[in-house]
This record gives sequence, C-alpha cells and structure tokens, in this order.
Amino acid sequence: MRKLKLQVQMTLDGYIAGPNGEMDWMTFDWDDALNQYVTELTEPVDTIVLGRRLAEGFIPHWASVAADPDSPENAAGRKFTDTPKVVFSRTLDKSEWDNTVLAKGELADEITQLKSGNGGDIIAYGGATFVSSLIQQGLIDEFHLFINPVAIGSGMSIFGELDRHQHLTLVKATPFACGIIVLHYEPRRD
Repeated sequence: MRKLKLQVQMTLDGYIAGPNGEMDWMTFDWDDALNQYVTELTEPVDTIVLGRRLAEGFIPHWASVAADPDSPENAAGRKFTDTPKVVFSRTLDKSEWDNTVLAKGELADEITQLKSGNGGDIIAYGGATFVSSLIQQGLIDEFHLFINPVAIGSGMSIFGELDRHQHLTLVKATPFACGIIVLHYEPRRD
C-alpha cells in the first residue's frame, strides 16, 4: 500500500497561514541539510495531491521555477512540475494545468483508491481546509511538520476541525541551522 505523506510549513504556535492567508512569516534561508531532507522526502513520491485553492498558486509557481534554468530552486521546480498531480475540487469541471487530473468524488474514497494503486508514495500539500479534511478522516500516514521559528498569534490551523483526538508517535525531530525543526510523526493506530 502506498503511503500518503503530509509536508507542511507551520508556525511555532501551529498555524499554516495568517488569518487572511498570509505566509510572510516563513523562513526561506534553508541550508543544504534542509534541502536534502526535502529531496529525500520527495524522492519516492510519484503523485502529489492538492486542494484547488493551493493548486492555483502552487502549480503555476513551480512551473515557472522549472522553466528558469538559472533558478536555485530549478530541481525542485522540475520535480513538482514533472510529478503527476491530483487536484481535489468540487468547482472545476476540467483541469487547468498540465500533468494534473481532478478528483471530484468523496475525499476518503479518492485517497483510498490512490493509496491502493500501484506506484510510489503520495505527498499532500494544501491549505487548511483540505489538509484538515485529510487529517480528520485519518488518511495521513506520515506527518512532516516544518516548524518555523515564529509565532503569529492567530491564523489558519490544520488541526482546528478535529472531532476526536489524533494520537501521533514521534519518529524523528530534526533541527536545522535556519531555525526550522522538522517533526516527523506517524499516526498511532491503536
């Protein structure tokens, strides 16, 4: 069975964006070790799942990075552009992007079908609503929480809509020179 991994940037106080979607708090001065962590995390990934709202910025951004051979993020841009993507949307009728299909069914059914298919790992990126739904339905197999060294006081949380406790087991905590700590958790399946 394929794994669904979550990679998300978060503040120290647990937000993935400010109250109006602000992301000006993110740490961008990543060192080689953090870049290597992301490379190793995404290497076995052959499918990206996204919510529609994030896809509207994520897909065009990484396509433009991939198109710029002088960009320091060119390799990441190519990885994100070349990897097939599934965008979850109830409002779009067709995909607006290359190498991308839409999923319009029930989230749990669509993710379960993806996970039971052939292939490598799947990685989720998304806004608070999409990721909250994945977490609430117990669909995430690995959490990779990139905790940035900043508190913003209020904002959008991926854990705000839980209807029950989510017990997790810490696999590894990795600090990086830029101040980000990556917490790798897996759900405790009791």
